[in-house]
Amino acid sequence: MGRKILILTEGLSSPHSAKTACSVIRYRRDEVVGVLDTTVPPQPAQALLEVGGDLPVVNTLDALPEANVLLIGIAPSGGSLPAPMRALVLGAIQRGMDVESGLHEFLNDDTELAAAAEISGSTLRDLRRNSERDVAKRRDISADCLRIHTVGHDCSVGKMVVSIEMARGLAKRGVEAKFIATGQTGMMVEGDGCPVDAVVADFVSGAVEKQIIAHQHREVLVIEGQGSITHPCYSAVTLGLLHGCLPDGLIYCYEMGRKMAKGAASVALPTIESQRELYLAMANAAHPCRFIGVAINSRTADEPAYRAERERIESGWNLPACDVFRENAEPLVDAVLEMRKD
Repeated sequence: MGRKILILTEGLSSPHSAKTACSVIRYRRDEVVGVLDTTVPPQPAQALLEVGGDLPVVNTLDALPEANVLLIGIAPSGGSLPAPMRALVLGAIQRGMDVESGLHEFLNDDTELAAAAEISGSTLRDLRRNSERDVAKRRDISADCLRIHTVGHDCSVGKMVVSIEMARGLAKRGVEAKFIATGQTGMMVEGDGCPVDAVVADFVSGAVEKQIIAHQHREVLVIEGQGSITHPCYSAVTLGLLHGCLPDGLIYCYEMGRKMAKGAASVALPTIESQRELYLAMANAAHPCRFIGVAINSRTADEPAYRAERERIESGWNLPACDVFRENAEPLVDAVLEMRKD
């Protein structure tokens, strides 16, 4: 019996708070049977999450008895299991459903949940649990595999989706490309990867380097970015990832109109131009690198405003720019293909 996933978003069913759910629905739709949220009326997922079409949002675990996996579809700051979700997770375990979580708080370390799983035979999968203990060595990195890395102005600006769309776009053009997942949601989509924000600091770059070496038999690797080089909470992860993947090319990702750092509302974001120079300096300290494209997240803008912004960026940065949500990733795919000719 294949995986039939019910995604839990209890009380947090929006594109912003349930971005894990949205991405799994977008890229693993054939495995998803529904969304569970007891706080809203039953309705199509599209109405709440802006993705999923007529995929049902249900109020009880019993509504979709064919579901055999409960996936926690949120990624809250701090990574703890919200109290309203606990009873639903326990209920799923008691039904014999497997539970998949990308939280920092591990289900297997919860004595009540682990005991229930032991009785029911459920498997609890904590995606962020890892045993990475290798430092980066910068040896045996192939020059024949092009490495492209998405970096961002801030958290949650679309780095993962841009990376996936680029890798899939390259594959459609006949290039052997792979998306390298570096966060729990990307791992749910790709089926492998490394949760870099849960790796002990000394081993972040080494963990990423292992992913590069394991997959560099392909022509292009597109490495998912995390956080921001200037974020007051997450800059250490961003830099460790940048130096671990040693990118040849960078894609800059930002959201139109965002002024303050996510999760640190009192911290103003730097200008995208100043941050661009910082990324270049940090990347080139380890390996020759340049920006080859810009991904604009224009979710809060109307079409004319987006068009004007795209023209401004393409003119000022002299790089191709696009919104992969609103349009597609083809301009960025073209930029990678051009870089491969160099």
